[in-house]
Amino acid sequence: MDMTEKRLNGKPPRKPGKPMEIPLHASRANAVTEDETYGALRDDNRVVMRHSIALNLDSFIPATEAFNPRPVRDYPALRPATPPFFSVVIPNYNGQRHLAGLFAALQKQTFTDFEMILADDASSDGSVAYAEDAYPGVRVLTNRRNLGFVANTNAAADAALGRVIVLLNNDTEPDPAWLAELAKAICQHPEAAIVASKLLLFDQRTKLHTTGDTMGVDGIPRNRGVWEEDRGQFDGQTEIFGGCGGAMAIRKDVWQALGGFDEDFWMYLEDVDFAFRAQLAGWKAVFAPNARVYHKLSSSGGDDLSSFYVGRNTLWAIAKNMPTGLLLHHLPQIVTAQIEITIDALRNWRGTAARARLRGQLAGLAGLPAQLRKRRTIQRQRMLDDAELERRLV
Repeated sequence: MDMTEKRLNGKPPRKPGKPMEIPLHASRANAVTEDETYGALRDDNRVVMRHSIALNLDSFIPATEAFNPRPVRDYPALRPATPPFFSVVIPNYNGQRHLAGLFAALQKQTFTDFEMILADDASSDGSVAYAEDAYPGVRVLTNRRNLGFVANTNAAADAALGRVIVLLNNDTEPDPAWLAELAKAICQHPEAAIVASKLLLFDQRTKLHTTGDTMGVDGIPRNRGVWEEDRGQFDGQTEIFGGCGGAMAIRKDVWQALGGFDEDFWMYLEDVDFAFRAQLAGWKAVFAPNARVYHKLSSSGGDDLSSFYVGRNTLWAIAKNMPTGLLLHHLPQIVTAQIEITIDALRNWRGTAARARLRGQLAGLAGLPAQLRKRRTIQRQRMLDDAELERRLV
């Protein structure tokens, strides 16, 4: 029997194949390194190490007496950076033709505590080069590939430094007092997460595009005052349901808490869905009647695109956000509204926009399972009761 198999500290010999147990109080000698095979490898490695050290010594150059291993370096003090009040986020895709007028209008703003962010979604028309060359004060964020309107906006909003995010279409011209009026409304309404602008048509400056969004009990969002002559008829009512993403301000803390826009929406009605979630979270939306913006309507999007995405995203906004009690109570109105849209599209079947609307409705139905999974989280976390929400619907 080998010595290693004899009794160690009174313990019986170990069985073959079982690792040797070394008591904590045993000798400091390492039984593993004394192994014949391991020890030989260790000795060979010593030779290799000695050889490497010798080679390094041959090429070693001693440092001069002037060598300082830890030189003292003086760095300028970091300048304190105060975040701007507003971050104006401008989503852009091949909109270079609009940028000169847009930036000129922003440079005329009477309220100057803001930064400008051009969020370019992989444009091919030279938008980025133009903005960087002509407007060096603008922060330009560029996507390597086209992400879509919603994802592009989210990425830019995440990079914004301001306390309030202001979304602005690239095909707009804001009035010089626009930001000042938004700032007043935000300060006057601390309970509001969203402040909507008054959008008017660019080429008919007394005709309204929107004075904020409303939400019907049938689940259909509507623009207040669309196509009406602006006579101030909507200026007295400040509380609304939501704002048009083409020109609205959003508190950044609320934006972050709600996760920004839903990227599944891609484009259209992402602002309606966000407003619905903000309402459920207990926030309000208000209208700033003197915050005027002139919009080149439909110059950045097509009728077929809008028809498809509005048809799809309307269903998704209802499925995600309408509380169960109100959903069941107003189900006849909700179903009737969708049937009327379908019938109208079928009557106009020859039109590409009508067919796109029908495809959008079908896509909305197909995508309901994913939206219903989001619904569970939204409804579980909501702060607004059914009665108060119904009061805010029309």
